[in-house]
Amino acid sequence: MLDPGFVRDHLDAVEAMLQARGMTLELEPLRQLDAERRQLARQADELKQRRNQISEKIGVYQRQLKSETAGTEPLQAETIRHEREQLQAESRGLGSEIQALDERLKALEARLEPLLATLPNRPHASVPAGHGAEDNAEIRRWGEPRAFDFEPRPHWELGAALGILDLEAGTRLAGARFAVYRAAGARLERALANFMLDLHTAGHGYTEILPPALVSTASMFGTGQLPKFENELYRCRDDELWLIPTAEVPLTNLFAGQVLEDKQLPVNVTAYTPCFRREAGSYGQDVRGLIRQHQFQKVELVKISHPERSYDDLEKLTRDAAAVLEALGLPYRVMALCAGDLGFSAAKTYDLEVWLPGQRAYREISSCSNFEDFQARRANIRFRTASRGKTSLAHTINGSGLAIGRTWIAVVENYQQQDGSILIPEPLRPYMGGAEKITAAA
Repeated sequence: MLDPGFVRDHLDAVEAMLQARGMTLELEPLRQLDAERRQLARQADELKQRRNQISEKIGVYQRQLKSETAGTEPLQAETIRHEREQLQAESRGLGSEIQALDERLKALEARLEPLLATLPNRPHASVPAGHGAEDNAEIRRWGEPRAFDFEPRPHWELGAALGILDLEAGTRLAGARFAVYRAAGARLERALANFMLDLHTAGHGYTEILPPALVSTASMFGTGQLPKFENELYRCRDDELWLIPTAEVPLTNLFAGQVLEDKQLPVNVTAYTPCFRREAGSYGQDVRGLIRQHQFQKVELVKISHPERSYDDLEKLTRDAAAVLEALGLPYRVMALCAGDLGFSAAKTYDLEVWLPGQRAYREISSCSNFEDFQARRANIRFRTASRGKTSLAHTINGSGLAIGRTWIAVVENYQQQDGSILIPEPLRPYMGGAEKITAAA
């Protein structure tokens, strides 16, 4: 969530930010509520100031009465008592008025909060201008796409022919956009997850976490999935619980309501979990295969960072995710998302896009984002500065390290052979029982 004070004092800047993101939100109700809040706050401040003045005057009278035996005339003392009582009565009346105004202010704040929760994060100054994916900026590339001496096939054809991917069975079991992996296909999925976790924990310094796949409404709000994306989430009918769309939710909320010490930052955690998304609507060629599934597996990377170092930590996390692709020999490119293509909570995002020869295109395999204090304000994640002892909001960063299903696609399509078999990248072979190739079952 944006800083409410910033929003109230800079509504024009918020409106310009929304335009840069290509969003249209009606800010007039927020303006009206804030104008009413300011008026009530001003009235309350004036009354409190008057009450403070009265308290000071009552104090003066109290001291004068105490000195009565030191020479105060009886008539003068009676006058002082009378005026003191009048001021005390006025103070009690002011107290009732102030309480009523404070209650009205509290009610207004409750009406303002859901409006503030609809506002996205502000893009960082380095984010490219633009309104969609076509305006994203390429930062760098790694690796050269393989030159095939035959026509490369898409993963859904290769998987079906090898008996390692069964999309029809997924549809029978659960409906469209579910998949069943079989035999070496299932083992390849597991191998990828284990390889990524081992790389990130032993090589990159992340602590592995096994979190719940169900979380509370508060957790979903904390990372920005609610209220905006409610229709894209799976909710339990009889419980106030939600299936996670990504391990970002439980990993980030592990620190909700906590105060970390600045020497602990950055905190680095990773998890392998199932993820669940409705993925409503049609996405053209993405309807086929594994690109967009309602259930998929992912290794997630999360950092809780110091605000002064969070953009360095974003670069580090992005390199950690890219290291998986490089270790597997998969060509990719890094794209900086423009303002119009940023996610709701993100201040800056790099997309890693892997080359898929079966689709002749680079496709997203990881989004690495800095949310600055947007999520931390919602989830109340703070850190304490050792030198000053005061607490401040932390910055949160996350990214896929990587999406397992899409990495599975990339391996199958990039390492396909003319006879339809799949070479297994060397780093995965220990996780595949030493096998060098996936072939059709006899």
